[in-house]
Amino acid sequence: MTPDRQAAGAVLIRTLQEELGASVIQTPGEADFARHLRDFTNEAPQGLQLLGIAYPHTTEQVAHILRACHAANVPVTPQGGLTGIAGGAVPVVPSLVLSLERMRGIEELDTNARTMTVLAGTVLETVQNAAEEADLFFPLDLGGRGTAQIGGNAATNAGGNRVLRYGMMRDLVLGLEVVLADGTVVSSLNKMLKNNAGYDLKNLFIGSEGTLGIITRLVLRLFPKPRSAVTGLVAVADYAALLELLRAASSAFGATLAAFEVMWPEFYRLGTTALGRTPPLPEGHGIYVLLETLGTDPQRDETRFQEVIAELLDSGLLQDAVVAGSGRQRQELWAIRDCPGEFPKVGHWPQLGFDVSLPAGRIGDFVEHSRRLLQEHRPDLACVYFGHLADSNLHLSVRVPEQASPAEIEAIEELVYRAVGEWGGSISAEHGIGLLKRAFLHYSRSPAEMELMRAFKRTLDPKGILNPGKVI
Repeated sequence: MTPDRQAAGAVLIRTLQEELGASVIQTPGEADFARHLRDFTNEAPQGLQLLGIAYPHTTEQVAHILRACHAANVPVTPQGGLTGIAGGAVPVVPSLVLSLERMRGIEELDTNARTMTVLAGTVLETVQNAAEEADLFFPLDLGGRGTAQIGGNAATNAGGNRVLRYGMMRDLVLGLEVVLADGTVVSSLNKMLKNNAGYDLKNLFIGSEGTLGIITRLVLRLFPKPRSAVTGLVAVADYAALLELLRAASSAFGATLAAFEVMWPEFYRLGTTALGRTPPLPEGHGIYVLLETLGTDPQRDETRFQEVIAELLDSGLLQDAVVAGSGRQRQELWAIRDCPGEFPKVGHWPQLGFDVSLPAGRIGDFVEHSRRLLQEHRPDLACVYFGHLADSNLHLSVRVPEQASPAEIEAIEELVYRAVGEWGGSISAEHGIGLLKRAFLHYSRSPAEMELMRAFKRTLDPKGILNPGKVI
């Protein structure tokens, strides 16, 4: 930001503070700026000076702030719960941070339409609990459920562990209210599952990471509350057997199959033995899979699950299996799959995390191909693989040496993302593009697609003030 723009920004912050109050607009000496300079894994550039932080309570205040910033050509960095890992909410230029954390609350829960209208800063866990109290179910679930905000979930098109059955966040939103860069409020709070009245505007903003507009309200789709959850951990010999298991489980369980989480041996060892957990199944198998069904009849669903697992064991497709017999055992099985946050405890740090997607039938070959590429590039790299295979989502964690330079990190990223592109995959399955993957977006999008994205950006944010440096 030039000195002139910096000065204009300072004047704007003082003006906004006079108009909206010191509790809404805070300056560097008044707010805890440090927590707004990072997300779960990424930090703002060293020495970056923010212009101020806005904590609006209403859509009208968001519109007022954006209208003023647009007129003064001042950048705005929108933030939710800061649980992302792609740098999408981390400021990279001197800007006004606009935090949605005070815009919380459930405005309506319609049990007949099975919808919930909420403010964007409402925490995901609050939404889940409200649905539960109404004997309904909001299926999105993430490790950061107690901090992640529902508006951020939509802005990043969050995925999670139940995409197989319920879809991404895009599939769980019926309507949105959005404030554009110039302060225009677009309220499209649709509550109907069927609505073909022209363009579906909400999908322009879901997954746009705050670069096209700031989401302030959402109409969420709710579902009947599951009455049963049956979870099992199984082992197969290789990837070919894994694909056969996916076909068999999909056929046997139908729409009740909610999770099909795959763990390669290195990941399974980290999630069990290395972290002090007793492995539910012995090490040494080719691939491990966490299966879960969500149904309506606890006794019948558990019996059916046990029968299917027994049949697959008898057929030889499964090498071993264990089925959770209690809620605690179910949590223990999921703890293995949810262990990446614990990697630092076992020295698996620093690490590079990759969230990619490829056609399910090619993932097994890609694992071996990428493992070979990384080993050839640098033999001391350690890799672990896991993912939501039925969703075509593969996670790769690469342990890098402590002394690895930024150039070396970028070389590893280039190697992996180029390979993903060559294999017809996506460089981001569920975590978004943000800042970290922007330079590699061309591996997943054609020049025509990239230009169309830029055209949307120019149209909706002609001055480029919304979340600069992100996505496109």
